Amino acid sequence: MSAIGVFDSGVGGLTVARELISQLPNENIVYFGDTARVPYGIKSPETVIRFSIENILFLLKQDVKLICVACNTASSFALPVIKNHFRVPIVGVISPGVREAVYATQNKRIGVIGTKGTIKSRTYETEIKQLDSQVKVTAVSCPLFVPFVEEGWLKGEVVLSVAKTYLKPLKDAQVDTVILGCTHYPLLKSVIQEVLGKGVILIDSAKQVAFEVKRILSSEDLLNRGKGGKNKFYVSDNPEWFSSLAERFIGKRLINVKKVDLT
Repeated sequence: MSAIGVFDSGVGGLTVARELISQLPNENIVYFGDTARVPYGIKSPETVIRFSIENILFLLKQDVKLICVACNTASSFALPVIKNHFRVPIVGVISPGVREAVYATQNKRIGVIGTKGTIKSRTYETEIKQLDSQVKVTAVSCPLFVPFVEEGWLKGEVVLSVAKTYLKPLKDAQVDTVILGCTHYPLLKSVIQEVLGKGVILIDSAKQVAFEVKRILSSEDLLNRGKGGKNKFYVSDNPEWFSSLAERFIGKRLINVKKVDLT
């Protein structure tokens, strides 16, 4: 049975995998985490494109019918290139979140938070402006958020203090909608919401990506009619580290995470 392929530079994309499992329980999912080369956020665009192509070639060998690029950096730099290279439908994490944010904002002030690479690429800004040129975008990188999540620091004084510092420009800009532009960030949602206030809408791209995948599979008549999908997880290094962190992202401990060599 063909599957939905998902790749990320590490564990963050599991927030996307979790949404896919939740919304499309009958689909098989093959996840690849490029843990040998994480993080992508500090790599050059050329390198991110090369890694992304290698990841897709691996997933295509697993008989996938659609590929989800569950990495904001890869979606920023590689998506325009890889979409022209492969015939399989490819969904990134940026466009679905952007559409939802532009739809949700009332005061046309949208905030974006992400890694340095994602924010530097200005992809979110460009896509938002294409949909609505009137929107004012405030984009901020939050580099410590990823290590916080991976260390399990999801609340507490230190996290709150750092969040207040990072998010101050968004508060100053009076944004009413904020895109969580990194797949790790949904795990810090409660802290981010506390700092920004209840009136600010947080857009979790993972949910929007799953809607988009469902829509494409449905329109192309590719939905799995069988019952209960099977999920496989692969990494390029350190399956033990991946398994231990996965529980935080996906809600259960993963066994049988396989290590593969892309070269």
